[in-house]
Amino acid sequence: MARALFVIDVQNDFTEGGALGVDGGAAVAAGITEYLRRNPDAYDQVIASRDWHSGTGHNGGHFATTEPPDFVVTWPPHCVAGTAGAEYHPALDTSLVDVHVRKGQGVPAYSIFEGTTDEGVAFADALDALEVTEVDIAGIATDYCVRASALDALASGRRVRVLTDLVAGVAPTSSAAALAELTAAGAELQTTR
Repeated sequence: MARALFVIDVQNDFTEGGALGVDGGAAVAAGITEYLRRNPDAYDQVIASRDWHSGTGHNGGHFATTEPPDFVVTWPPHCVAGTAGAEYHPALDTSLVDVHVRKGQGVPAYSIFEGTTDEGVAFADALDALEVTEVDIAGIATDYCVRASALDALASGRRVRVLTDLVAGVAPTSSAAALAELTAAGAELQTTR
């Protein structure tokens, strides 16, 4: 049985100044790095996901191409593979990450469970091979990809804690609703301090 930290989508396009920047995103990146340095033995695996969208087409309807984005199903282009926006935020020390996961490669994807490792292994298979039974979750955005990843981790039978001081959401109301939904589904909410 192993314990993992999921670092969800701490990318330039999801932090301040990015294509879909979230207030507090840069602080989340720095906070995760500081937390991991302060607690080097807290996790057996640190696993980070990134949106990694195709630069052409609409990515399975995820990118708005003919109409303005509705910011629910369709979005402006973001986290396009190979661009600065798709890279991890510089305040996140990626040397502390054991496994890198890419998701949304030509299709909409919110949960880390929809991704593959850099080696091409389906994330759920990689997680099973690592024998991860407990998951802490940090990252961006509370009300979208953090929420979806936590729900999928719970559905896979794992114990889940959301580190509430290491997440940032798109909006306060939808972030609070996401945390309430996660609590009702069985996740624990915890701060790192």
